[in-house]
Amino acid sequence: MSIRRRLALAYLLITAGGFLYLVRWVVADIRPYYLTSIEESLVDTSRVLASLLAGNVREDRIDAGGLHELLARAYQTRVSARIYEKVKTELDLRAYVTDSRGIVLFDSHGGKEGADFSRWNDVYLTLRGKYGARTTRDDPADPASAVIWVASPIVHQGKTIGVLSLGRPIRSIDRIASTTIERIVIGGTVAAFVVILLLYLLTVWFTRPIGQLMDYARRVRDGRPASLPVLGDTDLGRLGTAFEEMRQALEGRKYVEHYVETLTHALKSPLSAIRGAAELMREEMPAARREKFLGNVLLESDRMQKVIDQLLRLSVLENQGRLGTVAAVDLASLAREVSESSASHLERRSISLRLALEEARVDGDAFLLKQAIANLLQNAIEFSGTGTAIELRTGVEGGQALVEIADEGPGIPAYAREKVFEKFYSLPRPETGAKSSGLGLPIVRQVARLHRGEIELENRPKRGLKARLRLPIASPDPGKLVS
Repeated sequence: MSIRRRLALAYLLITAGGFLYLVRWVVADIRPYYLTSIEESLVDTSRVLASLLAGNVREDRIDAGGLHELLARAYQTRVSARIYEKVKTELDLRAYVTDSRGIVLFDSHGGKEGADFSRWNDVYLTLRGKYGARTTRDDPADPASAVIWVASPIVHQGKTIGVLSLGRPIRSIDRIASTTIERIVIGGTVAAFVVILLLYLLTVWFTRPIGQLMDYARRVRDGRPASLPVLGDTDLGRLGTAFEEMRQALEGRKYVEHYVETLTHALKSPLSAIRGAAELMREEMPAARREKFLGNVLLESDRMQKVIDQLLRLSVLENQGRLGTVAAVDLASLAREVSESSASHLERRSISLRLALEEARVDGDAFLLKQAIANLLQNAIEFSGTGTAIELRTGVEGGQALVEIADEGPGIPAYAREKVFEKFYSLPRPETGAKSSGLGLPIVRQVARLHRGEIELENRPKRGLKARLRLPIASPDPGKLVS
């Protein structure tokens, strides 16, 4: 699992767990807070009404008639009150009055007059000078039918002569609490989502440079073109610089070892041929035979010179981090120049060259691009049979400049597909069986890389090979081209 995914998962679990705990903690306290608020208001109201009843005492008896008329009118009055998002349409306040023995003298809902409430907590505790309250269900099987009751003493001449108890169903409280809980849950979920999204974006911002360094390291490992990402003056930036310095040091050492090995291998065969011819020429032999051996020495010497020249050219290209001289170049013009310089070689082989040149402008080094096109055309000529044809095309395709050369040769065998771009790897020419230096295609590939392009080789359906050199089209400012 990547670092980004691990951090994102950790943020997700921590944030989700934290918000879940916070929401559950808040939700758990909402109902008690609402009940506390309702109970407090009932205490105040019951005290006021108890004081009013204390003023209507006749012969030590409580006259609850006034309270009865008051509540009756209140119940009959239409209620329409918007309290924030809730609309209140009915009076849900209840009341009853008992004497000093706990016998009900008045019940706002009727049917309880004469009942003995002396054992109910609200009455029992109030008659003994304590705070009395209780919660009782109208229907024992229905939790939603619970009513909270709060009692206050009716005091006359310093003596408690009765109790006033006010009640309110908690279903209205539960509705308000449910609405609040729902809003808290939704708000908490949205907040958690926003926080998780911000943390994820922070994770992406933090891990993106690490991903760029990893991609850079993989490209270096695979031998593909790799440029150090711009990470600024940060710890990761300094780490990337250290990677680049290490890569350059290792590549420099490996480069020298590789070139010594490949150059030794490439020169071994011609040196052996020259040595053998020289040893034989020390003996007496006919002039014609001596001339033949001398020709072999010159041929092998010329071969060694070409290998050294091309190897030096490739070495310069591989160590060239970016193009030196950049200008707008028309690939069609370069292709025409290459075709004209190859006319004599084509004529000797009786090979026809068909041109389809459309303007394709790129930003780059004209000399290197011409050399790349010449190498591709040279390969096509050497692998084409006498009397065949080669097609050379330039143009713009898929938003890229294109040079395409198609021949009618044998194509690339399957076993050589992964090797043709290796240094000194060469296939025998169909007519002579000879091999080249094996440096032409590596040079073409390096030129393509310096121009931020690519070279593709593909066997044609029937016979032959098609080589495509793809390059970015010219930009308004050629100086911005970076390899």
